[in-house]
Amino acid sequence: MPLLTRREPSRASRRLTDTLSKETKEIKVVVPGDQAMVELLGHQDQLLKIIESEFDSSILVRGNEITITGEDRESEVVAAIFRELLELISGGQRVSAHELGETIQMVRGAEELTPTKVFSDVILVHRGTAIRPKTAGQKHYVDAIRKQTITFAIGPAGTGKTYLAMAMAVAALQQKQVSRIILTRPAVEAGEKLGFLPGTLYEKVDPYLRPLYDALFDMMDADRFQRLLDRGTIEVAPLAFMRGRTLNDAFIILDEAQNTSPEQMKMFLTRLGFGSRSVVTGDVTQIDLPGGTCSGLKQVQDILSGLEGVSFVHLTARDVVRHELVQRMVEAYKRFDERIQSEGKKA
Repeated sequence: MPLLTRREPSRASRRLTDTLSKETKEIKVVVPGDQAMVELLGHQDQLLKIIESEFDSSILVRGNEITITGEDRESEVVAAIFRELLELISGGQRVSAHELGETIQMVRGAEELTPTKVFSDVILVHRGTAIRPKTAGQKHYVDAIRKQTITFAIGPAGTGKTYLAMAMAVAALQQKQVSRIILTRPAVEAGEKLGFLPGTLYEKVDPYLRPLYDALFDMMDADRFQRLLDRGTIEVAPLAFMRGRTLNDAFIILDEAQNTSPEQMKMFLTRLGFGSRSVVTGDVTQIDLPGGTCSGLKQVQDILSGLEGVSFVHLTARDVVRHELVQRMVEAYKRFDERIQSEGKKA
């Protein structure tokens, strides 16, 4: 049975009338099969409605054909969005509202990376779930890790800095590119002086390292993780434990690096040995160091920027892949910080 447009004719007519005074173009996109059409439009036309809300062009669906009529440039963009979505669907991917939103931004901005390149880059599969970049910024981040010896990822919470680094580390271990994974964080809240806390040393530092364990449990079974931990193939330790060591043939991740001092950052970076690569993640807007202490993550950008083998990737609120409200809150805090800084300079 042919699929018909779900939109009211009056709405389509109004949009079409609005474009008559401009130079218009009509583009047809043919969809191969009813199932592809259902996936393309979304449940109860959810995806189609999102596209309609973003553009002024008239979009009419009849049978297996989508007709876009609108201003010259815009109609081409809308058609390109539908074609990108069809390519994703033909590759076996399900398109969600998030993927559609990213597709619209990438096509509209004529970015070098296409949605297909971003969403088809599978880093790791665990229990049928694929871990992959979900934004263009995350794709640049993953590519930097593959190419560089040391990658710095700087950005707000929810941008996948730690999670993607962990996935890349586990994938490198599985592919025998490295022989071990080392995960570390500064225990800044206790100044790395943990003696006053009850329990063994590992019980003392566990609260600071728990987020790293949680990410690993998404990527491998608990039994396998415990075996690798017992063998030393995976090591999770506070940053202070890195001092005096040379780390060869390892994938090393330093998380929450905004809470390192310049001395700690230098100490960590100079632990790098042969056959190793390192990822350093942090959010320079969330520094918990005592007042007056300079963040090693802030300083290192001035020292190592432009050095061969080192890459700095800056993720933004656009790369937040948690709840949509989180993205809006990150943007709101950014505007607030900018306003405070501006008022401080005027004063």
